[in-house]
Amino acid sequence: MSLDRNFSLAEDLALALRLADIADEITLKRFQALDLIIETKPDATPVTDADMAVERAIREVLAIERPDDLIVGEEFGSADLAANLAASMHGTGKYYWVIDPIDGTKNFLRGIPTWATLIGLSNPANTVVAGVVSAPALFRRWHAALGEGAFLSVAGSSSPTQIHVSKVSSISDAQLAYSDLIGWGPLKEPFLKIQEQVWRTRGFGDFWSHMLVAEGSVDVAVEPQLSLWDMAALEIIVKEAGGEFTNTAGKPGSHGGSLVSSNGHLHRSFIEALNS
Repeated sequence: MSLDRNFSLAEDLALALRLADIADEITLKRFQALDLIIETKPDATPVTDADMAVERAIREVLAIERPDDLIVGEEFGSADLAANLAASMHGTGKYYWVIDPIDGTKNFLRGIPTWATLIGLSNPANTVVAGVVSAPALFRRWHAALGEGAFLSVAGSSSPTQIHVSKVSSISDAQLAYSDLIGWGPLKEPFLKIQEQVWRTRGFGDFWSHMLVAEGSVDVAVEPQLSLWDMAALEIIVKEAGGEFTNTAGKPGSHGGSLVSSNGHLHRSFIEALNS
């Protein structure tokens, strides 16, 4: 049973999967819609009516199903809560849901199918215990729960396949994924050097790079600037697939402001090269 709650981990994961179903129904109807409404947020990033509709729908269900849990969502506040959670080893004493209604909004609004809804659940100690990443336009959904392994469902399959990270142990043999070259600061030059050392690089970007790490298709994925809602759901899936999940300085977890996910075998050498 989940600590200090009347819900089992299986019940929490089942709810997260149901929330993903609700999100998929909304996003697929709005994807490539001619009347899609696009606005610009204060941080100059885009948001669509679909982003806001998904988060509203998820919050409405959680208010009924888990009224005592907290919610950290990208579109409707809780930035201060996210900061407080990151600063405390024991959070606020409550479980909290971390929602990114559409990760990859820029892809979504341009008609590119690489976007997903990210739903994570963390316990009071800031440990992510369940997560779902649903990418309906790619016909893929990943999910995991603490101690239960990570799984991939393709095209709505009722029999998810358990996934595992790769066994590649050398940087020179590794496939590296990233989003772009924006936001790297002093890490940019070391990162460019690493690209010359690996076997192959690809700009899959956003959630997909890290899910490919969990599947064993990519060995390292890295992004220099991310928020909690970009990472919580990814963390449990990568770790339950056998991988490692830290920020670019090597700090574990999804509160570090950046992300390196890997198969674990070459994590330390990648972090050292990136910070050299």
